[in-house]
Amino acid sequence: MFEGAGKPLSEAGLVQAANELDVGLPVLWAVMTVETKGCGFLADRRPQILFERHIFHKRTNGKFDVTAPDLSNRIAGGYGASGAFQYARLARAIGLDRTTALESTSWGLGQVMGFNATETGFPDVEAMVTAMCESEDSQFEAMVAFIEKNNLSQYLRHGDWPHFAFHYNGPDFQKKGYDTNLAKASDRYSAGPLPSLGVRAVQLYLTYLNYGPGGVDGWFGQDTQNALIKFQSDTGLPVSGHPDDPTLTALEQAAMA
Repeated sequence: MFEGAGKPLSEAGLVQAANELDVGLPVLWAVMTVETKGCGFLADRRPQILFERHIFHKRTNGKFDVTAPDLSNRIAGGYGASGAFQYARLARAIGLDRTTALESTSWGLGQVMGFNATETGFPDVEAMVTAMCESEDSQFEAMVAFIEKNNLSQYLRHGDWPHFAFHYNGPDFQKKGYDTNLAKASDRYSAGPLPSLGVRAVQLYLTYLNYGPGGVDGWFGQDTQNALIKFQSDTGLPVSGHPDDPTLTALEQAAMA
């Protein structure tokens, strides 16, 4: 459930987002890095999510507060672990009210809330979730649509991170230092170089295939090289430790099979 193609972010998707928002690539890399640590999918291809109990409470008028206080609560928090645990929470909430559960969850690279489905161009939350499972390009498109709809690109263009974080993450943004983290990431990427989308795709494919590249960040480090060498060895490819064309082809075919 919720497992899709899980395609990595493409250059076309990133450039299109930058053009639509009229911002530089360093700005988009900063937002992407801070919102989901740079990757929109888990190792099992399910989108990164976060179930919000206070949203579920609000949208169900507190109907489940007594029977499921960890899923429906007027007070935000109680998230627990990231990853699979969030899907366990979501599954239980779906058992109570599927549509509202999906709407009370943030999805993908931009962590766009499900209740923003129609605002970001989808007919309903089910269609939005399907797109989130398909590719990071779709996840990024939803984020861009949310930013445009709420006129937040002005803050991105001027590096006004406190105002962007306030409108994007909510009034408690300073508790988690969203504005500070966004500013640091933007400065880092503006100084260059930018991460590589090609390396990032390699890392995501290796992650899907359980080779453990050490994260999906677009930087070709030792962990990524070791994972690539292991993949080359296991599949009978020349062991170069580099993502040459034959390796990239075999890697994508294996990961997308």
